[in-house]
Amino acid sequence: MPAHRLCQVAAGRLKSGGYPLSIEPEPMSDHNPGLRPWRDIARRQCRQIMVGDVPVGGGAPITVQTMTNTLTSDAVATIDQIRRCEEAGADLIRVSCPDTDSTAALGKIVRAARVPIIADIHFHYKRALEAADAGAACLRINPGNIGSSERVGEVVRAAKANGCAIRIGVNAGSLEKDLLEKYGEPCPEALVESALDHIKLLQDHDFHDYKVAVKASDVFLAVAAYMQLADAIDCPLHLGITEAGGLIGGTVKSALGIGNLLWAGIGDTIRVSLSAEPEEEVRVGYEILKSLGLRTRGVRVVSCPSCARQGFDVIRTVQALEEALSHIKTPMSLSVLGCVVNGPGEARETDIGITGGGNGKHMVYLSGVTDHHVADADMIAHVVKLVEAKAAEIDAGQSVSMDVAHGKAA
Repeated sequence: MPAHRLCQVAAGRLKSGGYPLSIEPEPMSDHNPGLRPWRDIARRQCRQIMVGDVPVGGGAPITVQTMTNTLTSDAVATIDQIRRCEEAGADLIRVSCPDTDSTAALGKIVRAARVPIIADIHFHYKRALEAADAGAACLRINPGNIGSSERVGEVVRAAKANGCAIRIGVNAGSLEKDLLEKYGEPCPEALVESALDHIKLLQDHDFHDYKVAVKASDVFLAVAAYMQLADAIDCPLHLGITEAGGLIGGTVKSALGIGNLLWAGIGDTIRVSLSAEPEEEVRVGYEILKSLGLRTRGVRVVSCPSCARQGFDVIRTVQALEEALSHIKTPMSLSVLGCVVNGPGEARETDIGITGGGNGKHMVYLSGVTDHHVADADMIAHVVKLVEAKAAEIDAGQSVSMDVAHGKAA
């Protein structure tokens, strides 16, 4: 939904029909095809590039990426961490290449990885040349800090020769001195100008397989910069709120910043930057996309915060189920609610639902319909079996998730 319509929704006073006075329900049409049009997101149109075998932009699914924090020179530790990120669902993984020991290990890492590897390069153009030759699918650079035009040209030639894409990574914390002097501080205009300057350096060498990021740790600054940049260029955009913080604080900031942009249709690949293990970044990234119906992976859990009405320990039950169902990659939904106030209503919208009842017996819903009861002692194991069976049916094409039926899945 465009930003101006979000503002209208926020500012409108609800009438009896549930819509703000300024927004009437729109009929389904070629321009508004959704089952529930208020859930539709019109993605920004841009050209597509390839990062290895993964398409980015041009209507391709929004990719989730992360970055390793091991020493890249330690190939074994880095590959182990990459494997955990792959299991969590990472589409792309970035590794830092600050020295020759790192680029020397990169070839082994690339060969072991199941997803394309992005080499993160700063300052030294030879590291970019070595990373491209080692098989990196993409080089993350700032052309302006690579050096002279001749050196940028060398990097571009290496990228072309090896089929590498390039990601221009502008960051509010490392803006060029002349831009800081011009604008006085990091601001959206400065970030965008830096990005455009870097783009021109690549275009001058006839290189166009690039994507761009304009990151900041300040949510307002990052969102404003991305919105300005989205109107100025036609390449894919890499979204992120840089240095967002720890698992909880960083998740909130990232959800606000990245989610705001995605809801406005902006963004083609995302990285959630957390002071946490990289696989956690992947999980948070997918949860952001799942919340907006832009991508689905695994079980979407709907659960209540619990209260004195709960018929079972909701918090501990959800924790146990999330852990027990972490192996499920099939997109589907599960509702876990402690009582009958909202339980039946939520269960009608999910593939599997459980609602707390009295005397240690709880109602189980299958595809939104009441089906049977389950006792406390058997509940978690029983729900896991139901979810696994439903996932198998969906994978075999014998069933459709309720999320698809209700327009909640991509």
